[in-house]
Amino acid sequence: MQEEEKAEGVIVVGAGPSGLSAAACLRKHSIPFIILEREDCFASLWKKYSYDRLHLHLRKQFCQLPHKPFPPTFPSYVPKNQFLEYLDDYVSHFAIAPLYRRTVELAQYDDARRCWRVEARNGESGEVEKYCGRFLVVATGETSDPFVPAVEGLSSFPGKVIHSTRFKSGKEFQDEHVLVVGSGNSGMEIALDLVNHGAKTSILVRSPEQVHFLSRGMVSLGLFLLKYLSLSSVDSLMVILSTMVYGDVTKYGVRRPTEGPFSMKVNHGKYPVIDVGTYNKIKSQELKVLAAEIESVRGKDVLFKNGELHPFDSIVFCTGFKRSTNKWLKNDDYLLNDDGLPKPKYPRHWKGNNGLYCVGLSRRGFYGAAADAENIANDINFFMQQP
Repeated sequence: MQEEEKAEGVIVVGAGPSGLSAAACLRKHSIPFIILEREDCFASLWKKYSYDRLHLHLRKQFCQLPHKPFPPTFPSYVPKNQFLEYLDDYVSHFAIAPLYRRTVELAQYDDARRCWRVEARNGESGEVEKYCGRFLVVATGETSDPFVPAVEGLSSFPGKVIHSTRFKSGKEFQDEHVLVVGSGNSGMEIALDLVNHGAKTSILVRSPEQVHFLSRGMVSLGLFLLKYLSLSSVDSLMVILSTMVYGDVTKYGVRRPTEGPFSMKVNHGKYPVIDVGTYNKIKSQELKVLAAEIESVRGKDVLFKNGELHPFDSIVFCTGFKRSTNKWLKNDDYLLNDDGLPKPKYPRHWKGNNGLYCVGLSRRGFYGAAADAENIANDINFFMQQP
């Protein structure tokens, strides 16, 4: 173990878009910082663990990072390759240099020294490096650890079983019977990609009352109206528009929840499905909706809790992520819960005690992370200006 402790001003954990946003805002205030990143690159979820056809689901003005807008030549809905181009330029512009392959194993506040002591294992040398910072920014994000639920008999399945982070394109599944588990935006878009590449696809809507279909235009309108109208008013309008465009979705195995789409996002972190063509595939029955939970897997056959049995060649789990912050962050009884999300309510969710902050955990996407980063940098700058 490395014994020498490196003194830093601010320690940022995570070099995804949230960590980069925090870094840029700190740089604007000339506040010294380091970023510790467990992967070998920044924005690893986008660079290594996202599917090829991915676009930003919201218009670019809602997704830009602080202090640097997207180029005017970029389309309204930025594709993955151009978003990565933007991030490359962002990192270069703000001279952000993360320390890669540093897995944080411990972060705890030292009352005597009034600093955060952080231990990170260097993936190259295997050594544990020690750091001390007056401020600690948790920027590991909402999507840090892929989650696959336990399913009885899954190990007996002879085909491919992957999480959505390992899915690239539907072309490798052509003519296969594929089960997509999970009906969020990733699940719906991956299912669409599979159908478009000739896979015989079924999607498991695990919570049949938890799906709102909205178009990109509806979401953009809703975000605009939220500046002027109440959340409940905007939700009511979104449901009316969705009903007008998509009609009665129940006959296709999908039901709208009673809670509005933006309320669900704020209260539970559940995004509405931003439809980019999947609904028409459901309507034409090219994409089959299964509404019962999985009971067990028996070889190639998947048994559902309603008694149905269907054979599949591959299974793609679009079942989201967990966070492991609680495993390494100690001495924090105020800011983050056991699932790594903030305990304080928005808009004071980003600030903890003793110089602890979190960015990108407000369930408000890039727009929320940008606001967090600005608030954190301003708060640290104010503190550092005090005599």
